[in-house]
Amino acid sequence: MIVPFRVDNCSIERTLDVVGEKWTFLVLREAFSGVRRFADMQAHTGAPRQVLSARLTRLVEEGLLRKVPYREPGQRQRDEYRLTDKGRDLYPLLVALMHWGDRYLSGEEGPPTLLTHRDCGAPVEQYLRCAEGHEVSGPREVTPLPGAACRTA
Repeated sequence: MIVPFRVDNCSIERTLDVVGEKWTFLVLREAFSGVRRFADMQAHTGAPRQVLSARLTRLVEEGLLRKVPYREPGQRQRDEYRLTDKGRDLYPLLVALMHWGDRYLSGEEGPPTLLTHRDCGAPVEQYLRCAEGHEVSGPREVTPLPGAACRTA
């Protein structure tokens, strides 16, 4: 029997409320690449100044980024944006989006960026596994069950 789940407390929807917008993902992409300063993020993402400012503010409010002040000689104090643990936990999501884009949207030349393991140089792969270590190849191998916060219809 399939349990009808209500969607008013869906974890996917709540996550998308925080990160489900193009500029947010591009800001996170840059943060994962080590870009920390506003001007550099703007140059790398192409985001309009007001849009980037709003996205950075929201990511700080949500606890994905934190501000760290810095000052260049002879300049006023500014802020860098650094990933928090909460922000770093989104890395697998960005890798999954990148791998999907590489597979379905890359041209004949192949993907524009390759992720490799810093220690050995091997390509980074991503797998979904159960707690027992079995690889899960897709949604047909998963059974959704009501969790503690589940609200049934």
